[in-house]
Amino acid sequence: MTIHFQVNGKKVDVDAAPDTPLLWVLRDHLSLTGTKFGCGMALCGACTVHVDGQAVRSCVTRVREVENKEVTTIEGLSKGSMHPVQQAWIDENVPQCGYCQPGQIMQAAALLRAKPKPSQEEIHQAMSGNLCRCGMYDRIRKAITVAAERSGGGQ
Repeated sequence: MTIHFQVNGKKVDVDAAPDTPLLWVLRDHLSLTGTKFGCGMALCGACTVHVDGQAVRSCVTRVREVENKEVTTIEGLSKGSMHPVQQAWIDENVPQCGYCQPGQIMQAAALLRAKPKPSQEEIHQAMSGNLCRCGMYDRIRKAITVAAERSGGGQ
């Protein structure tokens, strides 16, 4: 079956079974490997992407669910320059192993789009479903706070 949608602003037509997880379509069909496989059960957040601006777990989102929608991956988060969240991640030395970082950044960007100036509790709540094996949670929260202060919303 051919599924039509947009990825990072570009129209795509993908021949895939409709129940194929979006994660595998992005990685295997479209060679967008920034989105990572973590748990396969939407528990860790490594596979987080945006669908029509909302953060979703691509490991449990079926490709049929994105028909005629806009999908944004870590590769498409920023157009031309670095996204404020990405810059804050660098400035605050967030990454350690780096594996979870695309999902963390995508979740944080969605939070700041929805809440330009989140409280610490709102940051904690929004990010609680994204796991970091290296335990960089304090740095992650600090980077989100810095991005919010700099940009007023991470747009």
